[in-house]
Amino acid sequence: VEAVHLIANGKAPRIPQPKEGATYEGIQKKENAEISWDQPAAALHNWIRGHDKVPGAWTTIDGQVVTFYGSSLLDASVPAGQELAIKGASRPGLVTKNGLVIFGNDGKMVLVRNLQFEDGKMIPASKYFSADETTALELTEEEKKMAEDIR
Repeated sequence: VEAVHLIANGKAPRIPQPKEGATYEGIQKKENAEISWDQPAAALHNWIRGHDKVPGAWTTIDGQVVTFYGSSLLDASVPAGQELAIKGASRPGLVTKNGLVIFGNDGKMVLVRNLQFEDGKMIPASKYFSADETTALELTEEEKKMAEDIR
């Protein structure tokens, strides 16, 4: 009660917190979240996971910045997939049906589930090579009639 009264009356002591021993890390910036590829798989996974969602761990693929989201360590044999060259990586990644498999310098693997491009578009990593394909939506006669009614 006494402390509350001191605060209410503006007479509470103000002791500045010392900077020494402080553990607060400031807000992470996107430019500091680039992935360093010369690390074991566990470190890559922790880096991606630690920057998920903000600001997002990123790298350069085909000349554009791509941000990785949703990583997990992969403890299995190397899956079948399509190779994807990643700038700075000692080994190309593999686009598989489950996502993008990347390799640490220890040969172990990390599975990344989602990728986001510079324009903000996010896709499942497994769809990297089919991201540009577009399919036309074809409506049945009944659906066309419903669309007209809605309009």
